[in-house]
Amino acid sequence: MTRIDEKFRTLKAHGHKGFVAYICVGDPGLDETVDTVLRLEEQGADIVELGVPFSDPLADGRVNQEATARALAAGMSMPGVFRCIEAIRKQSQVPLLLFTYANPIYAYGFDRAVKSAASAGADGFLLLDLPVEEADEFAGLLKRRALNNVTLVAPTSTEERIERIARAATGFLYCVSREGVTGAQESLSPSAARLLKKARQATDLPMALGFGISTPDQARAAARHADAIVVGSAIVAKFHECGNSPEGRRRAARWTGKMIRAVKEPV
Repeated sequence: MTRIDEKFRTLKAHGHKGFVAYICVGDPGLDETVDTVLRLEEQGADIVELGVPFSDPLADGRVNQEATARALAAGMSMPGVFRCIEAIRKQSQVPLLLFTYANPIYAYGFDRAVKSAASAGADGFLLLDLPVEEADEFAGLLKRRALNNVTLVAPTSTEERIERIARAATGFLYCVSREGVTGAQESLSPSAARLLKKARQATDLPMALGFGISTPDQARAAARHADAIVVGSAIVAKFHECGNSPEGRRRAARWTGKMIRAVKEPV
């Protein structure tokens, strides 16, 4: 059982909803990423999603694209990602999920990447652009290393496809709230609740809802439907806006804490 599995079990036992915070590893540096994770954990983040920098992040909007560009310009690499996880594990046992595209994992080597991630202390992978029809080998590698295989379903996914993707998932199922790329939105898409309803018919896994959630009100509304919510672009933007300093990261984390507390409110 991974830390992700344990976290969702604990949340369910206490009747709480989860908060997953996304950041890009290496934006603006490795040490800063470690500090950011610790600050988010202090504010109550249940899981931290670590974005692996990649030069062509097709599912990401402007904010996350700029973050990955900053990380690559600072010299972040796959070995650096694993060093970052090792550094986090010296101070924290917060669940860590690697959010990545197939290309950097393929270039590094699927088996090597999974082995390195497990050794460093990661809990699982979310591989965005590997179709479920081609993912058996990777899923097998994750299973052998006792890592979660988190998969994505979207509002455009058919019921048949949702069932197939859900069967491959472990840890939780990531439900994309709307069509399009990552990025803050003014309101929660009405397609989100419909997708969650279809997904719950396919699996008993916890459901996390992400893409576009950027305010406490949106977080609160999303948490009424999902077991956890994922916030990425809004957090990335706030940490960048608040500046590269310990105090800046504390301010950004406190701002994130408002969304976390909105999710934790009784519903």
